[in-house]
Parts: sequence; C-alpha cells; structure tokens
Amino acid sequence: MLSLFPLGYLVFMSPQFFEQSIQINANATMVERCITDLGLMHRWLNPVLVCEPVGEWSTDVGSTSRFVIQIPVLQPTLNSVVIEREPGLVVWGFEGFFQGCDRWECQPNAQGTLLLNRFEFEIPNPLISWGFNTFAAKWTQQDMQAQLKRLKRVAENN
Repeated sequence: MLSLFPLGYLVFMSPQFFEQSIQINANATMVERCITDLGLMHRWLNPVLVCEPVGEWSTDVGSTSRFVIQIPVLQPTLNSVVIEREPGLVVWGFEGFFQGCDRWECQPNAQGTLLLNRFEFEIPNPLISWGFNTFAAKWTQQDMQAQLKRLKRVAENN
C-alpha cells in the first residue's frame, strides 16, 4: 500500500507481524478455554488491555468485541470480529489504529500443547505507524511474550 506522508514523503506500508509460541503443560482443550473464556482471558491479558464484548460474549465466527487500551484520555480501541474459528483455533480480525488479525492456534503434542500466536497488522496512518515503530513495537513484542507466560500459568493451574 502506498501512502503520502503529511510532509510530502512517500511511505510504503506493508504488513508487519509478531509471532511467538510457548509450550504449555496442559491439554489443548484447557489452553483453548483460556483463549475463549472471557474471565480466564482477563487473568492473562495485560492489565491495561480490556476486552469488552459487543453484545453477548462469544468466539463464534462473526462475534464482535472491542480491545481497549486503558491509557488516560486516549483509550485507543481495536474493534474486532472473529473471522475464523475451528477447534483449537481462533482468529480475530480488527480495525482501528491497527488493521489486521490476531491468530491463536493450539497444537496438541506429547508434552501438552504448543500455543502459537501471530499478530499481523498494518497501521494506515503514517504518523501513528512511525510512532508505533519508533516507540512501541519492541514493548508490544515483549508484552505479547509476557502474555503467553501468564496464559501458560493460568492453563497449567486450572
């Protein structure tokens, strides 16, 4: 995608992604429950990130929710919809200051479950994209890794 930066610079936007995985010593059903049960999800999400269902909570295809970053005044919001759902797989598509998808996949193995998370996105506003890549990208990746560790603890202790 091609965008004209406000100062006259051409900026080529391409999808970015963060991908990570973690081995969890729990069966795939329990790991999936941590992703699909709103109460369990709030135990491992970053405390400044709140998931709010739009209507009744569900992870069926077409279900909608909002992920709100609790930053005073701004509260950036991603509106999301479940775009793919199978046993062991949930993919949320989203729009807002980011556009893309967040894929969660449980792969059963001899030790329990390998959980794969891929956050793929574009930031259409060049100024926000620059700010994110300059100041927040590394923090976001670290936070996503910390989230997986918290999810692991929740799954292994339930």
